[in-house]
Amino acid sequence: GRFRRTMGGAYDEIDLEDMDWNSELGAFTYQCPCGDLFQITPEELRAGEEVGHCPSCSLVITVVYDPDELKELIPAGNRDESGRWVEAEE
Repeated sequence: GRFRRTMGGAYDEIDLEDMDWNSELGAFTYQCPCGDLFQITPEELRAGEEVGHCPSCSLVITVVYDPDELKELIPAGNRDESGRWVEAEE
């Protein structure tokens, strides 16, 4: 039951492990065919969200992950007041 289908048309189903961590955005990203990037944030993932949105077009992806793996996949860090992701020093 790990693969839940989103209603409607997700462009693709992507494993969170296959997405790139973007420390500038503080989000996991994946290349969108429109040239921009699908994004999903650690906050969304922790809240159980599984849809990554592209800011430039209407496509979405379904992000597949095991909630137990989030601790390993999400870099240690937090957002500052301006919303920038600040990675915790090792």
